[in-house]
Amino acid sequence: MKTGILIFIVVVVVFGGGFLLFGGSKDTFSPSPSSFSGGPEVPDFSLRDIDGNEVSLDDFKGRPLVLNSWAVWCPFCRKELPGFALAQKEFGDKVVFIAIDRAESLEKTTEFTDEIGVTDDLIFLLDPSDSFYRSIGGFSMPETLFVDKSGVIIEHVRGPLDLDQVREKIKKIL
Repeated sequence: MKTGILIFIVVVVVFGGGFLLFGGSKDTFSPSPSSFSGGPEVPDFSLRDIDGNEVSLDDFKGRPLVLNSWAVWCPFCRKELPGFALAQKEFGDKVVFIAIDRAESLEKTTEFTDEIGVTDDLIFLLDPSDSFYRSIGGFSMPETLFVDKSGVIIEHVRGPLDLDQVREKIKKIL
């Protein structure tokens, strides 16, 4: 009897996991970086940067944006943020990179960005209530929006990106 129950549980887990991995829409779940194109506009935000200044989406009207939701505890973010810093230097004023930290303290955030050497290379915003991540339907880490100059999300990537992928996606929003 116990063997039958064990087999039933294994079958349910295998089929359930298979459905989540392969049966769901890429827009809602994917184990690897997925993306979807769309037409929705970026959710409005007003957050503080690491210097204490209030920054809002309106401050960047008319400019292509790369908005990244990240956290100190995310190992993929440790690899991805330096790539964003390099891309920001390469593309200069053509695009604005904004990294939005998920509900962590200023001290923890700046200690991390100083450690990986990117504090002065990107715009870092603090989101103490994690409202931006929730507003974009976040469920993976990191999550990145590529936004054209009219404020339309051209691509929403769930999961980490390497520098070449970032370059390719930026070309789509310029």
